[in-house]
Amino acid sequence: MGLSTPDTSHLRDPQFASVYEPAEDTYLLLDALENDRARLHAQRPTICVEIGSGSGCVSAFLGQVLAPHGSLIISTDINPAATLATQQTTERSSGPAVFTQCRMRFVQALEQRLQGSIDVLVFNPPYVVTPEEEVGGTGEAAAWAGGCDGRVVVDQLLPHVSMLLAPGGAFYLVVIEENRPDEIIQLMTAQGLDGERVLERRAGRERLSVLRFTKKQGV
Repeated sequence: MGLSTPDTSHLRDPQFASVYEPAEDTYLLLDALENDRARLHAQRPTICVEIGSGSGCVSAFLGQVLAPHGSLIISTDINPAATLATQQTTERSSGPAVFTQCRMRFVQALEQRLQGSIDVLVFNPPYVVTPEEEVGGTGEAAAWAGGCDGRVVVDQLLPHVSMLLAPGGAFYLVVIEENRPDEIIQLMTAQGLDGERVLERRAGRERLSVLRFTKKQGV
């Protein structure tokens, strides 16, 4: 029996107008996590982090994927409305996971404390190719505007991934072809991570993929 998609009906409230609603990229990421359920259970993650949680759909779903194992799932976002939306979505989720939300960029305020501790890291980034001036901010555009090659925000995070992951930890990243996913895999391989595409799907003109990177033991 498949897992249920988390309830995000509260996003209809006008206070969440700036929050990115679940879409094809979200559902692709949910499918990738569900496909890896046995793998994740074997890993028995203690600390999980979703960067740019938006609606909180992915964080809540990850809690379902990991059940009955209880994990701490930290969700971060720079949009205060997204932080609140994630809180409400995860509060509707049942299971043993413990959820907490932090308003911050990436994991900046917690980076030193989390180094070498994250078992599962998830990021559905702003990947759309846009003019550079559209990148950043705290509103809805921050959820999708990715600048040149759609890589501006992604490239700011990548150098930190290996030191954040625990040995054997996994990093799931949503990309489109314009982001040059094969190049991203090469970059992460140089950091000691094994990378591969685990799922892909066409959504309109976009070819979406989920990349999974695993930190080797002893790195």
